[in-house]
Amino acid sequence: QVQLVESGGGSVQAGGSLTLSCGVYGYMYIEYCMAWFRQAPGKEREGVAVIDANSRSTYADSVKGRFTISKDNAKNTLTLQMNSLKPEDTAMYYCAAVPMTRVGCPPPTSRASFRYWGQGTQVTVSS
Repeated sequence: QVQLVESGGGSVQAGGSLTLSCGVYGYMYIEYCMAWFRQAPGKEREGVAVIDANSRSTYADSVKGRFTISKDNAKNTLTLQMNSLKPEDTAMYYCAAVPMTRVGCPPPTSRASFRYWGQGTQVTVSS
């Protein structure tokens, strides 16, 4: 069983930066795809970024050039570095994971493909 625990959320002014972390717990004997999703009030949960077992990453168009996903296998930690934050980035951010297959990882648009989820951490960006 895989457990995911997010941290690092908070409030920041537009243009600022935040770093989110996701601690990964449990016996991961196979390679996983890891991802960050977010959900704003009244909106559906949307993918932000995905990283595969070889650290190749994919981003949603709305965050390209501003957000960076990375992972530290030795520390079992997933990170999302968020720069140039905008008010529209305000949302609950979730860490997610699914075993990687031979065809690779699901894209950020494929929310239903991810099996394991954290409880979320709130990010609020004020104008």
